[in-house]
Amino acid sequence: MSESAEPTTKERPSRWWHRWMRMPSELRELGVVGINMRNARFLLPNNPRRLYDLVDNKLRTKSLAEAEGLSVPETYAVIQSPHDTALIEKRLADRPAFVVKPARGSGGKGVLVIDGRDGKDYVKPSGAKLSGDELRHHVSNILAGLFSLGGKRDCALVEYRVRPAKVLTDLSFQGAPDIRIVMLHGYPVMAMLRAATRESDGRANLHQGALGIGIDIATGLTVRAVHHGHPVTIHPDLGIPLLGIQIPDWDKILDIAVICQEMTGLGYLGVDLMIDETIGPLMIEVNARPGLAIQMANGVGLLRRLEPVDRYHREHPGAGRDQKIAFSRSHFAAVKR
Repeated sequence: MSESAEPTTKERPSRWWHRWMRMPSELRELGVVGINMRNARFLLPNNPRRLYDLVDNKLRTKSLAEAEGLSVPETYAVIQSPHDTALIEKRLADRPAFVVKPARGSGGKGVLVIDGRDGKDYVKPSGAKLSGDELRHHVSNILAGLFSLGGKRDCALVEYRVRPAKVLTDLSFQGAPDIRIVMLHGYPVMAMLRAATRESDGRANLHQGALGIGIDIATGLTVRAVHHGHPVTIHPDLGIPLLGIQIPDWDKILDIAVICQEMTGLGYLGVDLMIDETIGPLMIEVNARPGLAIQMANGVGLLRRLEPVDRYHREHPGAGRDQKIAFSRSHFAAVKR
């Protein structure tokens, strides 16, 4: 492999990345970061435990983001008790579309998207319908902690249903695609778009069959895509090309990601965003324990990017926002094969 860990070297994704799960020595050579390495080298030293609640609680994260002037989905209601649950339909009477999510959920668990109404029923993006009783039952499960971290009691957050930019919905089967950016010390190191397939039932969850589409940090162009870990160039359901697509507002997206690091104080994190057709980029949530599938989507081991950032950060501890973004765009730009 010709890829260098030195910060002056551009990266060339390997053609045989999809065969990465072989020997530990090969993984080390590729710079693949596993869970143990992520935790020991990057997560635990850089993420003080006292800061976790700032991102584990979506209400607190949204409050921080709003204080920084970031755009976030409007909150329609916060459901905290059985009494609130009983009144949810009344509170949402003038909201034909909305999203219900657990405040302390993770991995997309418990997220319910409502696209519209059909009489008294609520219609999901797939066309499936939910009754009022089913909606209240789902909210009751959220309050009981069924989807929360550690199974603790939770509250339900009801918010604006993002209408993604058309260029992104064209890449996703029924569901709304989102963007994940992994950060270290405020430097964007890797990015991907998660797009739904028929198999993933409209959900942008790679483990359920969604697509992971790598994004060039320098330009915001899609450069690689995987489905179940295997490289693809065409959407399996829609039959459209997945590569060479320009993500809108890329400059603003990188800026938002850096601000999220500054406002939380976490050194290693993932920032999730969506691009609304009207509003533009919206900060959705921040994750203190971002997953590692982003490496497959980009065909590059995270260590190839984390180590150069770690070195540069030690040498330039006072680097500002623009300097960090410029470093990442310069050193982590994709190279055509």
